[in-house]
Amino acid sequence: MPVLEIENLSKAFGGLKAVNNFSLALEEGEIVGLIGPNGAGKTTVFNLITGLYKPTSGTIRFLGEEISGLPPFKISQRGIARTFQNIRLFKGNTVLDNVRAVFHPRIKYNFFDALLRTPRFTAEELRVTQKAMELLEALNLDKRANEKAANLAYGDQRRLEIARALATQPRLLLLDEPAAGMNPAEVRHMVQLIRFIKEKYKLTILLIEHQMGMVMNLCERLVVMDFGQIIAKGTPLEIRNNPVVLEAYLGKGATVA
Repeated sequence: MPVLEIENLSKAFGGLKAVNNFSLALEEGEIVGLIGPNGAGKTTVFNLITGLYKPTSGTIRFLGEEISGLPPFKISQRGIARTFQNIRLFKGNTVLDNVRAVFHPRIKYNFFDALLRTPRFTAEELRVTQKAMELLEALNLDKRANEKAANLAYGDQRRLEIARALATQPRLLLLDEPAAGMNPAEVRHMVQLIRFIKEKYKLTILLIEHQMGMVMNLCERLVVMDFGQIIAKGTPLEIRNNPVVLEAYLGKGATVA
């Protein structure tokens, strides 16, 4: 059974079809890249999977259960997490508190426990802190746990956002341009990090990325979109010299050296 199965997914905004008959199946443990020019509909697909948009038509199944149109919190609870193209952190809070906040919907104490600082409150707060610190250690951010998120370098803010996504304990992780704005050395580190978290946390990963060197080295399969539709699927090698893909990116008659 695929981890994620999308069939004939479409989303229209008025007369504009941002996504048109999109179909994709992700097997457990895969890293699949969703690529295409700006405005191709890639982030709209992510927004449909995570419940930010409701499909105009089509179905989305996660671990065999249909999730099409469910609210985002229910989809998150089922085991899908994502990052965003524009980093979304509580920049005035500490690195540790950014991760701790994600555990809040799953805390095991009530309002009165918190008000009276009961033993259950104390034990649960300690458990959440330990879990958060374990994630920060895995992403090499533990030594900066008490710093404000705003003080982190750009690449570390990206890592913190991934730590927050992992705190939801996902089975499927959606990464929206995780290497955006990074220099070549930072991109190499991000590739290593994604491989590491995929193995450590037993993840299936779908990522949007414009850094072609990254997707060619990281992804097992690529799905290429243009004008809301899939125009090609295949291995990185197959996609690299696909004339339809080259035309979408570079114009008619383009070639890759």
